[in-house]
Amino acid sequence: MRTMYPELEPYRTHRIAVDGRHVLYVEECGNPHGLPVVFLHGGPGAGLSPYHRRFFDPQRYRIVLFDQRGAGRSTPFADLTDNTTWHLVADIEALREHFGIERWVVFGGSWGSTLALAYAQAHPERALGLILRGIFLCRVQEVRWYYEEGGASWILPEKWQRYLAPIPPEEHGNLLDAYWRRLASDDEAVRLQAATAWGAWEGGGITLEESPDTEASFAAPEVALSLARIEAHYFRHGAFLEADQLLRDVAKLRHIPAVIVHGRYDIICPAKNACDLAAAWPEAELHIVLAGHAASEPAIVDKLVQATDRMADRYV
Repeated sequence: MRTMYPELEPYRTHRIAVDGRHVLYVEECGNPHGLPVVFLHGGPGAGLSPYHRRFFDPQRYRIVLFDQRGAGRSTPFADLTDNTTWHLVADIEALREHFGIERWVVFGGSWGSTLALAYAQAHPERALGLILRGIFLCRVQEVRWYYEEGGASWILPEKWQRYLAPIPPEEHGNLLDAYWRRLASDDEAVRLQAATAWGAWEGGGITLEESPDTEASFAAPEVALSLARIEAHYFRHGAFLEADQLLRDVAKLRHIPAVIVHGRYDIICPAKNACDLAAAWPEAELHIVLAGHAASEPAIVDKLVQATDRMADRYV
């Protein structure tokens, strides 16, 4: 099985203003003259991790990674003003133009797959290829599955109880709105309690095997506050997409090389999401592997690194 490339430091970092309010943290890694690829992180609101640089051959790729609006080292932190899918799509285009890149590979997992599809459907002429992992189409049933007691609570019942803890029983009929009221509270302690419970719930379901360290990292305030606030904001608005928009508009992408990688036992984003996308996009290469949701799981890493290598073989 393939593993990630060795640890890698950026050769250049940037702080790029994309409007009068938002400033994005951006990294460039690998070969400045290599095949351009843009990495789109999950959440929304989760931010970058150093291992995200390592899915790409640094000798053959020019790797552009950035913290999306409100996430990670972008500022203002956890900010929701002018923070929608379409603002993020515009940011990706602004970065492409800033770096003088004509076309690039688009790589995204979980929410990053949502954003990759939205971007490529808006700008198909800019996508050399798509590599997508842990498909999330932000449909109503997908949000209900994990955040509103669809099926995930039956698989992770003790963790579900901890997710319910900040919310009084009388508000359990609409958990997303109940969480939102607390995440938007003027009381910092209320916001933090809700954010850490939300982050722990998400981190607790991300790996196939139990990983207390992963759960703790998602519950850490520096991650949980942006993750919970921005996710709740997006989910309440259907990610600012029309119903089934990403499936409906797949026709715009069917000429673009694409690889879809999804864990068979992904609790956060069930494998049906990937199968629905592949059914609409028969030209895409679909891999269902023995894994959960996390990009770092060995079977997922194997397929993702194979995909990035083959994409480089195609264009370099």
